[in-house]
Order: sequence, then structure tokens, then C-alpha cells
Amino acid sequence: MIVYQETKETFMAHVRESRIDYIIHQNFQQQFKHKTSEREVASWRNSLQYMRNVLDDTAIPSNAQISIECQVPNTSKRIDFIITGQNDNKQDCAVIIELKQWESATATGLDGVVKAFVGGAVREVSHPSYQAWSYASLLEGFNEEVYQKEIILQPCAFLHNCETVGDLASPFYKEYTDKAPLFIKQDVVRLSEFIKRFVKYGDPTNIMYRIENGQIRPSKTIADSIAKMIDGHEEFVMVDDQKIVFEKAKQLITQSSKSNKKVVIVRGGPGTGKSVVAIQLTARLTAERKLVQYVSKNSAPRSVYASKLKGYRSKSWVDNLFKGSGTYINAANGEFDALIVDEAHRLNEKSGMYANLGMNQVMEIINAAKCSVFFIDEDQRVTMKDIGTRGEIEMWARKANAEVHYMELESQFRCNGSDGYLAWLDNLLEIRATANVDANDLNYHFELVDDPNILRSKIEEYNKIRNRARIVAGYCWPWNSKKDKKAMDIVMPQYNFGMQWNLTEDGSLWIIRPESVNQIGCIHTCQGLEVDYVGVIMGNDLVIRNGKWVCQPEKRAGSDKSIHGIKQLLKNDAAKGKAMAELIIKNTYRTLMTRGMKGCIVFSTDAETREWLKKQI
Repeated sequence: MIVYQETKETFMAHVRESRIDYIIHQNFQQQFKHKTSEREVASWRNSLQYMRNVLDDTAIPSNAQISIECQVPNTSKRIDFIITGQNDNKQDCAVIIELKQWESATATGLDGVVKAFVGGAVREVSHPSYQAWSYASLLEGFNEEVYQKEIILQPCAFLHNCETVGDLASPFYKEYTDKAPLFIKQDVVRLSEFIKRFVKYGDPTNIMYRIENGQIRPSKTIADSIAKMIDGHEEFVMVDDQKIVFEKAKQLITQSSKSNKKVVIVRGGPGTGKSVVAIQLTARLTAERKLVQYVSKNSAPRSVYASKLKGYRSKSWVDNLFKGSGTYINAANGEFDALIVDEAHRLNEKSGMYANLGMNQVMEIINAAKCSVFFIDEDQRVTMKDIGTRGEIEMWARKANAEVHYMELESQFRCNGSDGYLAWLDNLLEIRATANVDANDLNYHFELVDDPNILRSKIEEYNKIRNRARIVAGYCWPWNSKKDKKAMDIVMPQYNFGMQWNLTEDGSLWIIRPESVNQIGCIHTCQGLEVDYVGVIMGNDLVIRNGKWVCQPEKRAGSDKSIHGIKQLLKNDAAKGKAMAELIIKNTYRTLMTRGMKGCIVFSTDAETREWLKKQI
């Protein structure tokens, strides 16, 4: 989808007549069926005046094509500006230009990420060169017209309000500035010269029309690379029923089509290998050049698995395989061969930062895919917005006339392979009654401590083995360190204990960054992932009173969005509200206490709870 497309001559006239922003906005509303912000309209008005100055060179042909706001296939991203034509050798070329109004930016320790003033605040955002390069990389990797017809794509970035490159030109970002050169305010002539290297003649073959209508599927280069990546990871090796579920799901995906949709529901508890099968399906089918994406609502699994496949260096096409669950609002029917939905119990009804976009994520995923595979564990729903139940998926599958297939992952590979530990934990937390009431023969290291400092020291020792031990906690403390880097978050003065929530700099990669053993994670940064040993701090949202669990949602931090709306629900329907609070809080601790492959160490902030737990083990 291209919002604006004209010759250079017409574009220059539209800018000169001060009509360009109006025309683009009109086209935008026609295509997207809604208006955009005045801020974006103003950015078109300002940035495109600078681009007119760049193109005001008779050596850049008047019949070159200008395309503005071009949507990158299978993403919600739009390329700011593209000029297409032919080079000296009459090869088709497209110069991709990322436009920024920033005046400055500062470096971060994150690959391809800088800090800039955006949207009224300083935020972590992609480096403009990385952004431009990633768009070109996606087109080269997934658009058949580009890679088969060998269309030359040359990305660059133009910060027309920036007077000094500063940190943007740091050697740390050289990998991306080499691939996508950076131009600033005084570089108008340099940018013109750069464009002329690739666009000497006009665009007789309508390059962007061909790209826009090109078939979307992975190139052979990507297919071969993904196969090699997955073969090099022991943690993605499938065993027992994982292999069976994989082969059955793969067969169903191969048999599906737009007119013969299939929905696969795979149920499995913690540690049964749901994510292993999901990653294998994504990778193996991509290696067969099918259009497949791994989907999760939570960003942590996506970021961790993507980083493991590509190492810590960036490959934009690896990132393109891992998407959030709100990506498919405007997807065409059957656009993807398959969508592999991990942690499907975390799906929401609405999407977007303000939960005001789309209709229903389950429906949108089923619509977008010929075959959708949902991996669920309903006992890991941990917020009031989680709707990913078997019943919800079945309902939308029926409405889409899709065949529904059911599979089960039962073999336990986390918690030392101890099904007994999971059953004992369910019984302990009164999630369900089981026969496992004795903790003595669990074949799993479960330990209670009376001091959070002891928990911390034990986790630090375990982490020295291979960087696979972390501390997590219930969300019962405010995130003070988000604004004040020196502030402590989880503070217990009586124990002289203070630690911070997970590092902002690490974001979703918290669980694998070595330094993060010194921070505490929460449900949002560890669900769907695992370590060898997990230390769990139980807050006062779940305590024992007179031998019974009591859930206290009011003890959660005010910033915790997982129980947003619980007060109103308790007021309107006390029984329903109490049941919902109990479900969320108990499922949260069940999930936290099953992140460890080899062991779990627990400290409760409540004295009565600690004494009761001692008796249970």
C-alpha cells in the first residue's frame, strides 16, 4: 500500500504549491479509513519541503517516481520516502529514505537503538540507519519481485533538523551507517549526489507498482539461513510427543488453504515444550519458503528467541518472523500460510497501547492465516484481559468455517521433568486438588528461606554456573527506578534488602543478559521462558490466613495493569471479582514458580505464610 505516488516533477509542484500535506492526508484517509494526527501531517509538510530541496537538481530525472508512506509487506511499518529509477547500467533502483525531524540523539548500549525526543518525551527508538536498512532488508528477503528481478535497494536516513551527527555516527552503529548512510541538515547536496548514483534515468518499468504487487514469501537465502540457525541450537531439539505434535501440525499446515482453513489447539502445561515446537514450526516452514510468523502477546519470548536465532547481531528478517498478537488487525484473509501462536492464553480482545484497536485478536489471527496453531495453558492466564481459552478459539474457528484439530503435550521437561512437582504445586496453591500432598519425593529442588538476602545469595551462586538463575517477584512494588536510576524498588528495610526491577536497558532480553541477575523480573518478563534456578519473592497479594490462601489484589502495585478494573468488578459483582482476582494471582505465582528447570527457592514477605509453607514441605 502506497499513500502517495507521483513523478518527481509532480511532487515538486505539489510541494511548491503547499498542497503536499493535504494531498497525502486525503489519500491516507481513503486508504486507511481514518485520519492521522496533526503531528504527522505537520511532519509531511516540513520534511517534504526539505526533500524538494534535495531533488531540485536537473540531473535527477523529472520522470523518476516518488513514493511516500509505503507500507512494508506483513508489517504495520511505512517507509517515509522512496525515489525509483534506473542507474547508469539501466538497472532498476529504489533509494529508500528514512526522514527524521530530530535535532539530536544519544547512544544506548543496545544494538541499533538510540534515545531521541519523540512524541513529547525522550524514548528508546531505532537508529534511523538501522530503520532504513531493515526496511530494505525485509523487501530483499521477502518480496519475490525484488529478489528475483534483482531490483537494487539503497537505504539511507535524512535528519533535516539535525546540525551535528553526534552519537548517531558512533562506531557502535557503524554496521548500519555503512549500509544506510546518514545525512543531516547541511548535507542537502551530498544527499542529492547520493541519489544520482542510483537514479540517473526515469522509471519506465513502474518499480514500486511491481514491488507492491510482488508475491510475499521468503527468499532461498533466508530459507537456507533459517535452517542452519535452528540446527545449531540444542535447546530447540524436539523429543517424544513434541516431535509428534510438530509433524501433525506441519502436515495440517501443508494441507490448509484459504478455502480450507484449519485451526490447531495444542494444550500443554509448563515445561512441556510448547515454545520448542512453536519455534521449530516457524523455522522449518520458513525454510520451506512458506510465509509463517511466530506470534505472542508478550514481547519477552519473541525478543529472546529472535536473539538466540540471530545471535546478538541484528538480522531484520529474523525479527520479521516474530510478531506481537496485535499485528493482524488489517491483514488480508489467508495472507499467511501459518501463524504459530505461543502463549495463546495471553491473547487479548483489543490491541494497541490503549486497547482500542481491532475487534478480537483470536479472530484476526484465524482470519489472517490459512492455518493457525494455538499453544495454550489456561492456568497461565495472568491478567484480566487474557481471553485465550479453548472455548474462545473454537468459537472464532467455527465462524471462520475452519476445521479444528486438538493435540496435547504431556511430557514434562522443565522442573527436572517432575510432573509430581507441578501436581504438588497445584495442590499447594489450591488451584486444583491432587494426590500430591508430599514434597519429599518430588525429584526437584524446592526450598523455602526466611530472608530475601539468602534467596539472593543462593541465586547468585547458581548463576555462576552458566548464567541461568534469576529472581522474580509478584508485582507488589512500584517501579521507582524507571524514573530514578538509583532508586530501589523491592525494598524490605527489616532485612536491609533492596533491589531494582529488571533493567530498562535490557527490556525483553532481561532473562538472558548476564547483568540481570542483579535485578528482579516479574511475570511480564519471564512468562514463556525458563532458567535453571528461579528465586521467587511472594508479595502480600497472596497470603495464608488461618490455613487458607487469601488473595489481596489491593496489595499489587498501582502500576500493575494485569488487574486493572478489578476494583470496579468487585464493586459490581463481588463473587465474580473475587474469583477473577484469585485466578490471576494464583496463576501468576504458579507461573513464576515453574520457570526453573532444576529448582525453585521461595521467600514470602508474610510471616504467617512462611510458617505455613514450612509445614507443607
